Amino acid sequence: MSKQGSRDSSVPYIPLPQNPNHQNVIVSLVYYHRPYQTNHYLRRGVIFAGVLLLLSATILFFYPSDPILKLARIRLNHVGVISSPKLTIDLSFSLTISVRNRDFFSLDYEKLVVSVGYRGKELGVVNSEGGRVRARGRSYVNATLDLNGFEVVHDVIYLIEDWAKGVIPFDTTTKVNGVLGLCFLKIPLKAKVACEVSVNTRNQTIVRQDCHAQ
Repeated sequence: MSKQGSRDSSVPYIPLPQNPNHQNVIVSLVYYHRPYQTNHYLRRGVIFAGVLLLLSATILFFYPSDPILKLARIRLNHVGVISSPKLTIDLSFSLTISVRNRDFFSLDYEKLVVSVGYRGKELGVVNSEGGRVRARGRSYVNATLDLNGFEVVHDVIYLIEDWAKGVIPFDTTTKVNGVLGLCFLKIPLKAKVACEVSVNTRNQTIVRQDCHAQ
């Protein structure tokens, strides 16, 4: 005798039709962060952004920069053109170059090179001794460039015309290569300044001077 409520195995099972209006319901659990956890994450994000900004500003502030060269003073000692037996030029300049170190570490340079040219052709070069420029400091270097009996091969016609006018344009270039002493690191730095100098051959003076960094 079977228990009450059990289905007779001899009777076939017929599934009941599903209700077309029946809808499935999906339950989703929503987790809410507690207020103190949200403030904690926000505080950590603000601190991280502040540290990153401070680090970037420090690197930018202490990042090595090339020195600044400036032709502080130039004096014409003598200029002359000799036409016989060959066209030669006698020229003497006295220069004072300012080397400014913008960094927070000392700058050492081996030498300072000054060259003079005429219409893009180099006439002569002079090298000064090396030195050291203290952090955030400035140093002045004196140099004298002498050309005696330099034979002019190029631009002879232009030189004769300029000599007849009484004004000869020269160009000077000053270069310095240095090393920045940063603890155990040696960071190479360099600077260059070019000047256009026009001299009066009659009264032996400089009538025009225009310099720009390169």
